[in-house]
Amino acid sequence: MADDLSTRFDFATIAIHAGEAPDPTTGAQNTPIYQSATFALPDASQQVKQPGGQPEGYFYTREGNPTTAVIEAKVAALDGAEAAIASASGMGVISAALLTVLNPGDHLVCADSIYPISQDFITTELPRLGIDVSMVDITDLDAVREAMTPATRAVLTEFLSNPELAVADLPGLAEICRDQGARLIVDNTFATPYLLKPLEIGADIVLHSATKYISGHGDAVAGVAAGSQEMIGPMRRFVARYGSPISPFNAWLLIRGIKTLQLRMERHCQNAERLARFFEEHPAITRVMYPGLPDHPGHDLCGQLTGGRFGGMIAFEHRDGESGCQQFASKLQLACRAVSLGDVSTLVLPWTGRNLVRLSVGIEGIDDLIADADQALA
Repeated sequence: MADDLSTRFDFATIAIHAGEAPDPTTGAQNTPIYQSATFALPDASQQVKQPGGQPEGYFYTREGNPTTAVIEAKVAALDGAEAAIASASGMGVISAALLTVLNPGDHLVCADSIYPISQDFITTELPRLGIDVSMVDITDLDAVREAMTPATRAVLTEFLSNPELAVADLPGLAEICRDQGARLIVDNTFATPYLLKPLEIGADIVLHSATKYISGHGDAVAGVAAGSQEMIGPMRRFVARYGSPISPFNAWLLIRGIKTLQLRMERHCQNAERLARFFEEHPAITRVMYPGLPDHPGHDLCGQLTGGRFGGMIAFEHRDGESGCQQFASKLQLACRAVSLGDVSTLVLPWTGRNLVRLSVGIEGIDDLIADADQALA
């Protein structure tokens, strides 16, 4: 179904229509919020057989819900996947992917620049479960090859790292994984399916913190993973058994948000590129990390993989170090000083203990954002 949609329709059309049809009971055009914990069984003889509620039907929202099924169908179609699973947070699908693929005695190779909460889970919880972990510079393919062992079962990376915006060579990593017989798991939160479809270039599982760009409005916490039925089926059971399903209301918020993903990502990319060039020329900024700038180490690779679009995230270092970063963030008038990213509004986060500011560039008027940044740096 997903592959069929991907070949027949434009991205925006898929985002709007995949998984949806008028409600059969009321004729409602938009998907209802099926805010129900349980569902009536047709007759007393029906057997509940399939965790996840499909194809035997829905019986308990922890296992599957009609609202949730719609966002899963949309993400699967947009990623070109056979299936997708939604969870209560991005960490929900990260943990589900890793603990589905890995068993005690196995080995994971992981990018050393990955999201700090993911890194904490990987370096503290996985070893406690008997899983060995090697953290490597994922942009160095030789280092990745050297880290692989006969016990390596998976490689985990972000395509664009958080917060430094390093670019992972996904085709190169996919080749290494194929040679090893390992799974390639890619966190594609920063790029979204609009900029990149990792499954098409060799990834086995693609992860999204749907709290970010997929939602786009900062009002839902969720995660979605996509891949083959072979990969997603066990992850669905994990999400149900470990009690991390998405709520129907949050699933509905994602359905609403993802319909404008293409429009928003285009504006995020345009604004971020303009703002990155402004920072690059400003005397108070000593280093700008944005793959859309020609001197970024991953510029050519990122451009090849995304068709010349570089996302809405920027990081930079300040001439006055951490204090300069803190002062810049406090003086901004249009950007909220907050964690998370991918919102329609600009979010700024000075990294604690480092000379680094991370900007999630929103879709406001770019001249207004540049003027605000200029006064904050004055």
